Amino acid sequence: MIRPHRSHPLWIAYLLHRLSGLGLALFLPVHFHVLAFALNQPERLDGFLRFADNPLVKLAEFGLVFLLAVHVFGGLRLLALEFLPWSPRQKTLAASAVAAAFLVAGTFFLQAV
Repeated sequence: MIRPHRSHPLWIAYLLHRLSGLGLALFLPVHFHVLAFALNQPERLDGFLRFADNPLVKLAEFGLVFLLAVHVFGGLRLLALEFLPWSPRQKTLAASAVAAAFLVAGTFFLQAV
């Protein structure tokens, strides 16, 4: 049984914001670990950078940038909810935020390939 509030489009925006935050939180320790290679084990960093040239890694980078953009625009949506009056246009703005996130991530992806 689907709860009525979960069929609301802004619930999907809420869910995307939480999932993107979780994805970024899982990514950051890995990112810092790889950055530590530059300081302590430059040969391992070189190996990782060769691995990062893989097209699947580039696709994963697209996903990461998409998560970041979704999270940023979702945060802006939450700030708007907190500080701006409620309006019927918020569904459109939430959809626009996801579209903008996809545009940002897509632009990054096209430059990375």
